[in-house]
Amino acid sequence: MKKIGLAKRLLKEHVHPYYKQLGVAVICMAIAALATASFPYFLKPAFDFIFDSKGKTELFFFCVCILVSFVVKGVASYGESVIMLSVGQKIIFDIQERLFRHLLHSDLRFFHNIHSGDLLSRFSNDVNMMRTAVSTTLVGIGKDFLTFIFLTCVMFYRDSTLAGFAFIVFPSAIVPISLIGRRMKKVTENTQNSLGIFSGYLTQIFQGIRIVKAYNSKNLEITRIKNKMNELLKLIVRSAKIKSSLHPTSEFIGGIAIVLVLGYGGFQVIHDHKTTGDLISFLGALLLSYEPLKRLTHLSANMQEGLASAKRVFEILDVKPSIRNSANPIFLKSEIKTIDFKDVSFSYDDKRNALENISFSVKKGETIAFVGKSGSGKSSLINLLPRFYDVSGGGIFINGINIRDLDIDNLRDQISIVTQETILFDASFYENIAYGKENASREEIILASKAALADEFIKDSVSGYDTIIGENGIRISGGQRQRISIARAMLKNAPILLLDEATSSLDTASEKAVQKALNKLMKNRTTLVVAHRLSSIMKADVIHVLDNGKIIESGTHESLLSKNGSYSKLWNAQNADEVYTPSVR
Repeated sequence: MKKIGLAKRLLKEHVHPYYKQLGVAVICMAIAALATASFPYFLKPAFDFIFDSKGKTELFFFCVCILVSFVVKGVASYGESVIMLSVGQKIIFDIQERLFRHLLHSDLRFFHNIHSGDLLSRFSNDVNMMRTAVSTTLVGIGKDFLTFIFLTCVMFYRDSTLAGFAFIVFPSAIVPISLIGRRMKKVTENTQNSLGIFSGYLTQIFQGIRIVKAYNSKNLEITRIKNKMNELLKLIVRSAKIKSSLHPTSEFIGGIAIVLVLGYGGFQVIHDHKTTGDLISFLGALLLSYEPLKRLTHLSANMQEGLASAKRVFEILDVKPSIRNSANPIFLKSEIKTIDFKDVSFSYDDKRNALENISFSVKKGETIAFVGKSGSGKSSLINLLPRFYDVSGGGIFINGINIRDLDIDNLRDQISIVTQETILFDASFYENIAYGKENASREEIILASKAALADEFIKDSVSGYDTIIGENGIRISGGQRQRISIARAMLKNAPILLLDEATSSLDTASEKAVQKALNKLMKNRTTLVVAHRLSSIMKADVIHVLDNGKIIESGTHESLLSKNGSYSKLWNAQNADEVYTPSVR
Protein backbone atom coordinates (compact mmCIF):
# COMPACT_ATOMS: atom_id res chain seq x y z
CA MET A 1 0.00 0.00 0.00
CA LYS A 2 1.71 3.20 -1.20
CA LYS A 3 1.96 6.08 1.26
CA ILE A 4 0.14 8.51 -1.08
CA GLY A 5 -2.71 6.02 -1.38
CA LEU A 6 -2.75 5.61 2.40
CA ALA A 7 -2.91 9.38 2.97
CA LYS A 8 -5.71 9.79 0.41
CA ARG A 9 -7.65 6.94 1.96
CA LEU A 10 -7.27 8.37 5.46
CA LEU A 11 -8.42 11.79 4.23
CA LYS A 12 -11.37 10.41 2.26
CA GLU A 13 -12.66 7.87 4.78
CA HIS A 14 -12.01 9.61 8.09
CA VAL A 15 -11.01 13.28 7.69
CA HIS A 16 -13.47 14.41 4.99
CA PRO A 17 -16.61 13.95 7.17
CA TYR A 18 -15.35 16.80 9.37
CA TYR A 19 -14.65 19.26 6.55
CA LYS A 20 -16.98 21.95 8.02
CA GLN A 21 -15.21 21.99 11.39
CA LEU A 22 -11.85 21.89 9.61
CA GLY A 23 -12.95 24.85 7.47
CA VAL A 24 -13.62 26.92 10.60
CA ALA A 25 -10.27 25.83 12.02
CA VAL A 26 -8.50 26.91 8.81
CA ILE A 27 -10.12 30.36 9.07
CA CYS A 28 -8.83 30.62 12.66
CA MET A 29 -5.40 29.48 11.45
CA ALA A 30 -5.39 32.11 8.69
CA ILE A 31 -6.30 34.86 11.18
CA ALA A 32 -3.55 33.72 13.57
CA ALA A 33 -1.04 33.53 10.68
CA LEU A 34 -1.95 37.06 9.50
CA ALA A 35 -1.60 38.37 13.06
CA THR A 36 1.86 36.77 13.29
CA ALA A 37 2.90 38.27 9.94
CA SER A 38 1.66 41.74 10.96
CA PHE A 39 4.30 42.04 13.69
CA PRO A 40 7.41 42.12 11.43
CA TYR A 41 5.47 44.22 8.91
CA PHE A 42 5.02 47.01 11.52
CA LEU A 43 8.71 46.92 12.51
CA LYS A 44 9.81 49.02 9.47
CA PRO A 45 7.73 52.13 10.27
CA ALA A 46 8.65 51.76 13.94
CA PHE A 47 12.42 51.86 13.24
CA ASP A 48 12.38 54.23 10.27
CA PHE A 49 9.87 56.85 11.41
CA ILE A 50 8.60 56.51 14.98
CA PHE A 51 11.96 56.10 16.72
CA ASP A 52 13.70 58.68 14.52
CA SER A 53 10.97 61.32 14.86
CA LYS A 54 10.37 60.45 18.52
CA GLY A 55 6.62 60.67 17.97
CA LYS A 56 4.80 59.69 21.17
CA THR A 57 1.36 59.42 19.57
CA GLU A 58 2.71 57.23 16.76
CA LEU A 59 4.53 55.05 19.32
CA PHE A 60 1.30 54.61 21.33
CA PHE A 61 -0.60 53.66 18.17
CA PHE A 62 2.17 51.21 17.23
CA CYS A 63 2.03 49.54 20.65
CA VAL A 64 -1.79 49.27 20.46
CA CYS A 65 -1.54 47.64 17.03
CA ILE A 66 1.01 45.12 18.27
CA LEU A 67 -1.14 44.33 21.34
CA VAL A 68 -4.25 43.88 19.18
CA SER A 69 -2.35 41.55 16.83
CA PHE A 70 -1.26 39.40 19.77
CA VAL A 71 -4.80 39.30 21.23
CA VAL A 72 -6.26 38.37 17.83
CA LYS A 73 -3.57 35.72 17.40
CA GLY A 74 -4.28 34.29 20.87
CA VAL A 75 -8.05 34.08 20.37
CA ALA A 76 -7.71 32.59 16.87
CA SER A 77 -5.09 30.10 18.08
CA TYR A 78 -7.39 29.06 20.93
CA GLY A 79 -10.30 28.47 18.54
CA GLU A 80 -8.09 26.54 16.11
CA SER A 81 -6.56 24.46 18.90
CA VAL A 82 -9.91 23.45 20.43
CA ILE A 83 -11.44 22.57 17.06
CA MET A 84 -8.40 20.61 15.86
CA LEU A 85 -8.10 18.71 19.14
CA SER A 86 -11.78 17.78 18.98
CA VAL A 87 -11.66 16.77 15.31
CA GLY A 88 -8.40 14.84 15.77
CA GLN A 89 -9.85 12.84 18.67
CA LYS A 90 -13.10 12.17 16.78
CA ILE A 91 -11.15 10.89 13.77
CA ILE A 92 -9.17 8.47 15.92
CA PHE A 93 -12.26 7.34 17.83
CA ASP A 94 -13.97 6.70 14.48
CA ILE A 95 -11.03 4.55 13.40
CA GLN A 96 -11.01 2.62 16.69
CA GLU A 97 -14.76 2.04 16.55
CA ARG A 98 -14.52 0.92 12.92
CA LEU A 99 -11.64 -1.41 13.77
CA PHE A 100 -13.49 -2.88 16.76
CA ARG A 101 -16.67 -3.33 14.73
CA HIS A 102 -14.68 -5.02 11.95
CA LEU A 103 -12.97 -7.38 14.39
CA LEU A 104 -16.29 -8.43 15.91
CA HIS A 105 -17.54 -9.31 12.42
CA SER A 106 -14.35 -11.19 11.48
CA ASP A 107 -14.24 -14.96 11.19
CA LEU A 108 -12.86 -17.21 13.93
CA ARG A 109 -10.29 -18.34 11.36
CA PHE A 110 -8.96 -14.77 11.29
CA PHE A 111 -8.36 -14.77 15.06
CA HIS A 112 -6.60 -18.12 14.82
CA ASN A 113 -4.16 -16.69 12.29
CA ILE A 114 -3.17 -13.55 14.19
CA HIS A 115 -1.76 -13.15 17.68
CA SER A 116 -3.94 -11.37 20.24
CA GLY A 117 -0.95 -9.23 21.28
CA ASP A 118 -0.54 -8.02 17.71
CA LEU A 119 -4.23 -7.07 17.58
CA LEU A 120 -3.94 -5.16 20.85
CA SER A 121 -0.86 -3.36 19.54
CA ARG A 122 -2.65 -2.29 16.37
CA PHE A 123 -5.72 -1.23 18.31
CA SER A 124 -3.80 0.85 20.86
CA ASN A 125 -0.19 1.62 19.86
CA ASP A 126 -0.82 2.06 16.14
CA VAL A 127 -4.00 4.07 16.61
CA ASN A 128 -2.27 6.31 19.17
CA MET A 129 0.57 6.86 16.69
CA MET A 130 -2.05 7.82 14.12
CA ARG A 131 -3.62 10.22 16.64
CA THR A 132 -0.32 12.08 17.02
CA ALA A 133 0.30 12.09 13.28
CA VAL A 134 -3.21 13.32 12.41
CA SER A 135 -3.08 16.14 14.99
CA THR A 136 0.44 17.20 14.00
CA THR A 137 -0.21 16.94 10.28
CA LEU A 138 -3.50 18.85 10.27
CA VAL A 139 -2.08 21.65 12.43
CA GLY A 140 1.19 21.70 10.47
CA ILE A 141 -0.46 21.84 7.07
CA GLY A 142 -2.87 24.48 8.31
CA LYS A 143 -1.38 26.83 10.86
CA ASP A 144 2.36 26.43 10.23
CA PHE A 145 2.04 26.41 6.45
CA LEU A 146 -0.18 29.53 6.38
CA THR A 147 2.08 31.35 8.85
CA PHE A 148 5.12 30.54 6.73
CA ILE A 149 3.35 31.71 3.54
CA PHE A 150 2.25 35.06 5.03
CA LEU A 151 5.70 35.72 6.52
CA THR A 152 7.28 34.83 3.17
CA CYS A 153 5.03 37.43 1.52
CA VAL A 154 6.29 40.03 4.02
CA MET A 155 9.90 39.07 3.21
CA PHE A 156 9.41 39.36 -0.55
CA TYR A 157 7.52 42.65 -0.10
CA ARG A 158 10.36 44.12 1.94
CA ASP A 159 13.25 42.82 -0.18
CA SER A 160 12.86 40.27 -2.98
CA THR A 161 16.63 39.92 -3.35
CA LEU A 162 17.15 39.06 0.31
CA ALA A 163 14.18 36.67 0.14
CA GLY A 164 15.76 35.03 -2.90
CA PHE A 165 18.98 34.44 -0.94
CA ALA A 166 17.02 32.80 1.88
CA PHE A 167 14.98 30.62 -0.44
CA ILE A 168 17.99 29.38 -2.36
CA VAL A 169 19.03 27.67 0.88
CA PHE A 170 15.67 26.27 2.11
CA PRO A 171 14.99 23.85 -0.80
CA SER A 172 18.30 22.12 -0.10
CA ALA A 173 16.67 20.67 3.02
CA ILE A 174 14.19 18.61 0.98
CA VAL A 175 16.58 15.77 0.04
CA PRO A 176 17.92 14.94 3.54
CA ILE A 177 14.44 15.35 5.08
CA SER A 178 12.95 12.98 2.48
CA LEU A 179 15.64 10.37 3.19
CA ILE A 180 15.09 10.69 6.94
CA GLY A 181 11.31 10.29 6.41
CA ARG A 182 11.73 7.04 4.49
CA ARG A 183 14.04 5.63 7.19
CA MET A 184 11.55 6.76 9.81
CA LYS A 185 8.67 4.87 8.16
CA LYS A 186 10.67 1.63 8.00
CA VAL A 187 11.88 1.74 11.60
CA THR A 188 8.36 2.68 12.80
CA GLU A 189 6.89 -0.41 11.10
CA ASN A 190 9.55 -2.60 12.73
CA THR A 191 8.93 -0.98 16.13
CA GLN A 192 5.16 -1.47 15.93
CA ASN A 193 5.61 -5.11 14.89
CA SER A 194 7.94 -5.67 17.83
CA LEU A 195 5.45 -4.01 20.19
CA GLY A 196 2.81 -6.46 18.96
CA ILE A 197 5.09 -9.43 19.66
CA PHE A 198 5.99 -8.00 23.06
CA SER A 199 2.32 -7.46 24.00
CA GLY A 200 1.48 -10.99 22.87
CA TYR A 201 4.25 -12.48 24.97
CA LEU A 202 3.10 -10.57 28.06
CA THR A 203 -0.46 -11.81 27.48
CA GLN A 204 0.75 -15.41 27.32
CA ILE A 205 2.76 -15.07 30.54
CA PHE A 206 -0.08 -13.46 32.50
CA GLN A 207 -2.57 -16.07 31.29
CA GLY A 208 -0.18 -18.89 32.12
CA ILE A 209 1.10 -17.47 35.41
CA ARG A 210 0.18 -20.65 37.33
CA ILE A 211 2.36 -22.76 35.03
CA VAL A 212 5.23 -20.27 35.33
CA LYS A 213 5.06 -20.51 39.11
CA ALA A 214 4.45 -24.27 39.18
CA TYR A 215 7.55 -24.98 37.10
CA ASN A 216 9.57 -22.28 38.89
CA SER A 217 10.35 -20.59 35.55
CA LYS A 218 10.39 -17.02 36.87
CA ASN A 219 14.08 -16.42 36.12
CA LEU A 220 13.74 -17.93 32.64
CA GLU A 221 10.79 -15.65 31.81
CA ILE A 222 12.54 -12.60 33.27
CA THR A 223 15.54 -13.30 31.00
CA ARG A 224 13.29 -13.75 27.97
CA ILE A 225 11.33 -10.56 28.64
CA LYS A 226 14.57 -8.60 29.15
CA ASN A 227 15.83 -9.81 25.77
CA LYS A 228 12.59 -8.76 24.10
CA MET A 229 12.67 -5.39 25.87
CA ASN A 230 16.26 -4.85 24.75
CA GLU A 231 15.28 -5.56 21.14
CA LEU A 232 12.42 -3.11 21.46
CA LEU A 233 14.64 -0.53 23.15
CA LYS A 234 17.14 -0.67 20.28
CA LEU A 235 14.36 0.06 17.78
CA ILE A 236 12.96 2.92 19.89
CA VAL A 237 16.42 4.48 20.32
CA ARG A 238 17.10 4.07 16.61
CA SER A 239 13.78 5.76 15.84
CA ALA A 240 14.64 8.64 18.22
CA LYS A 241 18.07 9.08 16.59
CA ILE A 242 16.60 9.22 13.10
CA LYS A 243 13.86 11.65 14.17
CA SER A 244 16.31 13.81 16.13
CA SER A 245 18.63 14.09 13.11
CA LEU A 246 16.06 16.48 11.62
CA HIS A 247 16.94 19.06 14.26
CA PRO A 248 20.63 19.63 13.39
CA THR A 249 19.74 19.51 9.68
CA SER A 250 17.11 22.24 9.98
CA GLU A 251 19.31 24.30 12.37
CA PHE A 252 22.26 24.20 9.98
CA ILE A 253 20.19 25.20 6.97
CA GLY A 254 18.43 27.93 8.96
CA GLY A 255 21.78 29.28 10.16
CA ILE A 256 23.10 29.52 6.61
CA ALA A 257 19.99 31.46 5.53
CA ILE A 258 20.29 33.96 8.42
CA VAL A 259 24.05 34.50 7.85
CA LEU A 260 23.44 35.22 4.16
CA VAL A 261 20.67 37.69 5.00
CA LEU A 262 22.71 39.45 7.68
CA GLY A 263 25.77 39.66 5.47
CA TYR A 264 24.04 40.96 2.35
CA GLY A 265 21.41 43.02 4.21
CA GLY A 266 23.98 44.61 6.52
CA PHE A 267 26.10 45.52 3.51
CA GLN A 268 23.05 47.21 1.92
CA VAL A 269 22.28 49.20 5.10
CA ILE A 270 25.91 50.29 5.54
CA HIS A 271 25.95 51.66 1.99
CA ASP A 272 22.52 53.33 2.44
CA HIS A 273 20.82 51.12 -0.16
CA LYS A 274 18.33 49.94 2.46
CA THR A 275 17.02 51.39 5.69
CA THR A 276 17.50 49.82 9.09
CA GLY A 277 13.74 49.33 9.23
CA ASP A 278 13.82 47.28 6.01
CA LEU A 279 16.45 44.93 7.45
CA ILE A 280 14.80 44.64 10.89
CA SER A 281 11.39 43.96 9.32
CA PHE A 282 12.89 41.35 7.00
CA LEU A 283 14.88 39.68 9.79
CA GLY A 284 11.80 39.65 12.01
CA ALA A 285 9.79 37.88 9.30
CA LEU A 286 12.65 35.45 8.63
CA LEU A 287 13.15 34.57 12.31
CA LEU A 288 9.41 34.17 12.91
CA SER A 289 9.14 31.92 9.84
CA TYR A 290 11.94 29.71 11.10
CA GLU A 291 9.87 27.94 13.80
CA PRO A 292 6.88 27.01 11.59
CA LEU A 293 9.31 25.97 8.85
CA LYS A 294 11.19 23.77 11.32
CA ARG A 295 7.92 22.18 12.43
CA LEU A 296 7.01 21.59 8.80
CA THR A 297 10.30 19.76 8.26
CA HIS A 298 9.48 17.52 11.24
CA LEU A 299 6.05 16.99 9.73
CA SER A 300 7.52 14.48 7.26
CA ALA A 301 8.79 12.22 10.06
CA ASN A 302 5.48 12.45 11.94
CA MET A 303 3.56 11.64 8.78
CA GLN A 304 5.75 8.61 8.08
CA GLU A 305 5.13 7.32 11.60
CA GLY A 306 1.41 7.82 11.19
CA LEU A 307 1.32 6.23 7.72
CA ALA A 308 3.29 3.20 8.96
CA SER A 309 0.67 2.75 11.69
CA ALA A 310 -2.19 3.43 9.28
CA LYS A 311 -0.85 0.70 7.01
CA ARG A 312 -1.03 -1.84 9.85
CA VAL A 313 -4.56 -0.73 10.80
CA PHE A 314 -5.85 -0.82 7.21
CA GLU A 315 -4.30 -4.27 6.77
CA ILE A 316 -6.79 -5.50 9.37
CA LEU A 317 -9.70 -3.48 7.97
CA ASP A 318 -9.06 -4.86 4.48
CA VAL A 319 -9.45 -8.49 5.55
CA LYS A 320 -12.91 -9.40 4.34
CA PRO A 321 -14.82 -12.02 6.36
CA SER A 322 -15.51 -15.15 4.34
CA ILE A 323 -18.56 -15.93 6.47
CA ARG A 324 -21.23 -13.36 5.66
CA ASN A 325 -24.86 -13.12 4.71
CA SER A 326 -26.14 -14.01 1.28
CA ALA A 327 -27.63 -11.27 -0.90
CA ASN A 328 -31.17 -12.05 0.32
CA PRO A 329 -30.87 -13.85 3.68
CA ILE A 330 -33.76 -15.93 4.99
CA PHE A 331 -35.10 -15.54 8.52
CA LEU A 332 -36.34 -18.56 10.46
CA LYS A 333 -39.89 -17.85 11.56
CA SER A 334 -41.27 -21.29 12.40
CA GLU A 335 -40.08 -23.71 15.09
CA ILE A 336 -37.02 -25.80 14.26
CA LYS A 337 -38.11 -29.32 13.36
CA THR A 338 -35.06 -30.83 11.64
CA ILE A 339 -31.31 -30.36 11.35
CA ASP A 340 -29.59 -32.26 8.55
CA PHE A 341 -25.86 -32.67 7.86
CA LYS A 342 -25.52 -33.91 4.27
CA ASP A 343 -22.11 -35.15 3.06
CA VAL A 344 -20.37 -32.45 5.11
CA SER A 345 -16.61 -32.08 4.71
CA PHE A 346 -14.45 -29.46 6.38
CA SER A 347 -10.80 -28.38 6.40
CA TYR A 348 -9.02 -25.75 8.49
CA ASP A 349 -6.19 -25.26 6.00
CA ASP A 350 -7.64 -26.48 2.68
CA LYS A 351 -5.08 -29.31 2.74
CA ARG A 352 -6.30 -31.99 5.11
CA ASN A 353 -9.94 -32.64 5.95
CA ALA A 354 -10.89 -32.46 9.61
CA LEU A 355 -14.29 -33.89 8.63
CA GLU A 356 -15.17 -36.01 5.62
CA ASN A 357 -18.61 -36.90 4.20
CA ILE A 358 -20.52 -36.55 7.47
CA SER A 359 -24.25 -37.22 7.22
CA PHE A 360 -26.88 -37.47 9.97
CA SER A 361 -30.24 -35.97 10.91
CA VAL A 362 -31.62 -34.54 14.14
CA LYS A 363 -35.31 -34.14 14.95
CA LYS A 364 -36.83 -31.58 17.28
CA GLY A 365 -36.14 -32.40 20.95
CA GLU A 366 -33.58 -35.13 20.24
CA THR A 367 -30.19 -35.39 21.92
CA ILE A 368 -27.39 -36.43 19.58
CA ALA A 369 -23.95 -37.17 21.03
CA PHE A 370 -20.51 -37.32 19.39
CA VAL A 371 -17.65 -39.30 20.91
CA GLY A 372 -14.22 -40.36 19.77
CA LYS A 373 -10.52 -39.98 20.33
CA SER A 374 -8.80 -36.61 20.55
CA GLY A 375 -8.63 -34.90 17.14
CA SER A 376 -11.38 -37.03 15.60
CA GLY A 377 -13.36 -33.91 14.60
CA LYS A 378 -16.11 -33.75 17.23
CA SER A 379 -15.81 -30.07 18.16
CA SER A 380 -15.11 -29.12 14.56
CA LEU A 381 -18.45 -30.66 13.64
CA ILE A 382 -20.62 -28.68 16.05
CA ASN A 383 -18.71 -25.44 15.30
CA LEU A 384 -20.11 -25.64 11.77
CA LEU A 385 -23.76 -25.33 12.85
CA PRO A 386 -23.55 -21.68 14.08
CA ARG A 387 -21.29 -20.94 11.08
CA PHE A 388 -18.16 -20.25 13.11
CA TYR A 389 -16.66 -21.92 10.06
CA ASP A 390 -18.18 -22.82 6.70
CA VAL A 391 -18.23 -26.32 5.28
CA SER A 392 -15.74 -27.19 2.55
CA GLY A 393 -18.20 -29.59 0.96
CA GLY A 394 -21.80 -30.72 1.37
CA GLY A 395 -24.28 -28.69 3.38
CA ILE A 396 -26.08 -28.20 6.69
CA PHE A 397 -29.84 -27.65 6.60
CA ILE A 398 -32.35 -26.40 9.17
CA ASN A 399 -35.96 -27.13 8.22
CA GLY A 400 -34.63 -27.93 4.76
CA ILE A 401 -32.93 -24.51 4.36
CA ASN A 402 -29.19 -24.38 3.83
CA ILE A 403 -27.73 -22.41 6.76
CA ARG A 404 -25.63 -20.41 4.27
CA ASP A 405 -28.92 -18.89 3.07
CA LEU A 406 -30.00 -17.93 6.60
CA ASP A 407 -29.32 -14.57 8.20
CA ILE A 408 -26.27 -15.18 10.41
CA ASP A 409 -27.56 -13.28 13.46
CA ASN A 410 -30.95 -14.97 13.13
CA LEU A 411 -29.24 -18.38 12.90
CA ARG A 412 -27.14 -17.76 16.00
CA ASP A 413 -30.18 -16.51 17.90
CA GLN A 414 -31.48 -20.09 17.66
CA ILE A 415 -28.39 -21.57 19.34
CA SER A 416 -27.01 -21.64 22.90
CA ILE A 417 -23.51 -22.95 23.60
CA VAL A 418 -21.83 -24.33 26.72
CA THR A 419 -18.19 -25.27 26.22
CA GLN A 420 -15.38 -26.88 28.19
CA GLU A 421 -13.52 -23.56 28.25
CA THR A 422 -16.06 -21.32 29.97
CA ILE A 423 -15.71 -17.70 28.86
CA LEU A 424 -16.69 -15.20 31.55
CA PHE A 425 -16.00 -11.49 31.83
CA ASP A 426 -14.46 -9.39 34.59
CA ALA A 427 -17.90 -8.24 35.68
CA SER A 428 -20.63 -9.26 38.16
CA PHE A 429 -22.58 -12.51 38.24
CA TYR A 430 -25.56 -10.50 37.05
CA GLU A 431 -23.79 -9.02 34.03
CA ASN A 432 -22.27 -12.35 32.99
CA ILE A 433 -25.61 -14.13 33.05
CA ALA A 434 -27.40 -11.17 31.40
CA TYR A 435 -25.06 -11.60 28.42
CA GLY A 436 -27.44 -14.34 27.29
CA LYS A 437 -30.33 -11.96 26.64
CA GLU A 438 -30.33 -8.25 25.95
CA ASN A 439 -32.53 -6.19 28.31
CA ALA A 440 -33.31 -9.20 30.53
CA SER A 441 -35.03 -8.35 33.80
CA ARG A 442 -33.49 -9.17 37.16
CA GLU A 443 -36.29 -11.65 37.80
CA GLU A 444 -35.48 -13.51 34.57
CA ILE A 445 -31.80 -13.67 35.52
CA ILE A 446 -32.56 -15.02 38.98
CA LEU A 447 -34.91 -17.66 37.53
CA ALA A 448 -32.20 -18.75 35.06
CA SER A 449 -29.69 -18.95 37.92
CA LYS A 450 -32.01 -21.10 39.99
CA ALA A 451 -32.60 -23.43 37.03
CA ALA A 452 -28.82 -23.73 36.62
CA LEU A 453 -28.39 -24.43 40.36
CA ALA A 454 -26.28 -21.29 40.69
CA ASP A 455 -28.58 -19.07 42.77
CA GLU A 456 -27.46 -20.48 46.12
CA PHE A 457 -23.70 -19.85 45.78
CA ILE A 458 -24.35 -16.48 44.11
CA LYS A 459 -26.47 -15.28 47.07
CA ASP A 460 -23.79 -16.52 49.48
CA SER A 461 -21.09 -14.39 47.81
CA VAL A 462 -19.99 -11.00 49.17
CA SER A 463 -22.34 -8.78 47.16
CA GLY A 464 -24.72 -11.38 45.82
CA TYR A 465 -25.51 -10.98 42.13
CA ASP A 466 -23.39 -7.81 42.05
CA THR A 467 -20.20 -9.64 43.09
CA ILE A 468 -17.37 -9.13 40.61
CA ILE A 469 -15.98 -12.56 39.63
CA GLY A 470 -12.67 -11.47 38.05
CA GLU A 471 -11.23 -12.04 34.59
CA ASN A 472 -12.66 -15.27 33.17
CA GLY A 473 -14.28 -16.00 36.55
CA ILE A 474 -10.93 -16.47 38.30
CA ARG A 475 -12.52 -15.85 41.76
CA ILE A 476 -14.97 -18.76 41.55
CA SER A 477 -14.53 -22.52 41.09
CA GLY A 478 -14.67 -24.43 37.82
CA GLY A 479 -18.04 -25.96 38.64
CA GLN A 480 -19.46 -22.55 39.53
CA ARG A 481 -18.13 -21.07 36.30
CA GLN A 482 -19.88 -23.79 34.31
CA ARG A 483 -23.17 -23.20 36.12
CA ILE A 484 -22.93 -19.45 35.34
CA SER A 485 -22.40 -20.41 31.70
CA ILE A 486 -25.44 -22.74 31.89
CA ALA A 487 -27.53 -19.95 33.47
CA ARG A 488 -26.55 -17.71 30.57
CA ALA A 489 -27.73 -20.39 28.13
CA MET A 490 -30.92 -20.86 30.18
CA LEU A 491 -31.63 -17.14 29.91
CA LYS A 492 -31.14 -17.15 26.14
CA ASN A 493 -33.67 -19.98 25.90
CA ALA A 494 -32.65 -20.94 22.34
CA PRO A 495 -34.22 -24.05 20.74
CA ILE A 496 -30.83 -25.57 19.78
CA LEU A 497 -28.21 -26.39 22.41
CA LEU A 498 -24.55 -27.21 21.71
CA LEU A 499 -22.57 -28.80 24.54
CA ASP A 500 -18.84 -29.12 23.88
CA GLU A 501 -17.32 -31.32 26.62
CA ALA A 502 -19.05 -29.12 29.20
CA THR A 503 -18.09 -31.36 32.16
CA SER A 504 -14.78 -32.89 31.07
CA SER A 505 -12.55 -30.61 33.17
CA LEU A 506 -14.54 -30.92 36.40
CA ASP A 507 -14.07 -33.14 39.44
CA THR A 508 -16.70 -35.78 40.22
CA ALA A 509 -18.67 -33.68 42.73
CA SER A 510 -18.75 -30.62 40.46
CA GLU A 511 -19.59 -32.78 37.45
CA LYS A 512 -22.68 -34.15 39.17
CA ALA A 513 -23.94 -30.67 40.05
CA VAL A 514 -23.24 -29.35 36.55
CA GLN A 515 -24.73 -32.42 34.87
CA LYS A 516 -27.90 -31.96 36.89
CA ALA A 517 -28.11 -28.36 35.65
CA LEU A 518 -27.39 -29.48 32.10
CA ASN A 519 -30.18 -32.03 32.21
CA LYS A 520 -32.59 -29.19 33.01
CA LEU A 521 -31.14 -27.10 30.20
CA MET A 522 -31.45 -29.94 27.67
CA LYS A 523 -35.10 -30.58 28.43
CA ASN A 524 -37.33 -29.90 25.38
CA ARG A 525 -34.33 -28.68 23.36
CA THR A 526 -32.62 -30.11 20.30
CA THR A 527 -29.17 -30.88 21.69
CA LEU A 528 -25.84 -31.77 20.08
CA VAL A 529 -23.33 -33.01 22.64
CA VAL A 530 -19.58 -33.54 22.35
CA ALA A 531 -18.76 -35.87 25.24
CA HIS A 532 -15.59 -37.06 26.90
CA ARG A 533 -17.22 -38.90 29.79
CA LEU A 534 -19.48 -41.47 28.15
CA SER A 535 -21.57 -41.84 31.30
CA SER A 536 -22.99 -38.36 30.60
CA ILE A 537 -24.53 -39.34 27.24
CA MET A 538 -25.94 -42.81 28.01
CA LYS A 539 -29.51 -41.51 27.49
CA ALA A 540 -28.78 -39.79 24.15
CA ASP A 541 -31.17 -40.69 21.33
CA VAL A 542 -28.25 -41.36 18.96
CA ILE A 543 -24.51 -41.57 19.61
CA HIS A 544 -22.10 -41.09 16.69
CA VAL A 545 -18.53 -42.36 17.06
CA LEU A 546 -15.99 -40.35 15.06
CA ASP A 547 -12.51 -41.36 13.98
CA ASN A 548 -10.26 -39.30 11.67
CA GLY A 549 -13.15 -37.05 10.70
CA LYS A 550 -15.56 -39.85 9.77
CA ILE A 551 -18.55 -41.42 11.50
CA ILE A 552 -17.60 -45.07 12.03
CA GLU A 553 -20.44 -46.15 14.36
CA SER A 554 -23.92 -44.89 15.23
CA GLY A 555 -26.63 -46.07 17.59
CA THR A 556 -27.91 -45.94 21.14
CA HIS A 557 -25.68 -46.64 24.13
CA GLU A 558 -26.97 -50.22 24.46
CA SER A 559 -26.79 -51.04 20.74
CA LEU A 560 -23.23 -49.70 20.45
CA LEU A 561 -22.07 -51.73 23.43
CA SER A 562 -23.56 -54.85 21.90
CA LYS A 563 -21.55 -54.28 18.68
CA ASN A 564 -18.33 -54.64 20.66
CA GLY A 565 -16.67 -52.03 18.43
CA SER A 566 -14.93 -48.68 18.98
CA TYR A 567 -17.57 -47.31 21.37
CA SER A 568 -17.40 -50.45 23.46
CA LYS A 569 -13.61 -50.10 23.71
CA LEU A 570 -13.92 -46.46 24.82
CA TRP A 571 -16.53 -47.44 27.41
CA ASN A 572 -14.42 -50.28 28.77
CA ALA A 573 -11.33 -48.06 28.87
CA GLN A 574 -13.09 -45.43 30.99
CA ASN A 575 -14.71 -47.94 33.32
CA ALA A 576 -11.38 -49.70 33.76
CA ASP A 577 -9.85 -46.33 34.80
CA GLU A 578 -7.65 -46.31 31.73
CA VAL A 579 -6.35 -42.99 30.56
CA TYR A 580 -8.52 -41.30 27.99
CA THR A 581 -7.35 -37.96 26.70
CA PRO A 582 -10.12 -35.36 26.23
CA SER A 583 -10.26 -33.82 22.79
CA VAL A 584 -8.66 -30.48 22.04
CA ARG A 585 -11.21 -29.52 19.47
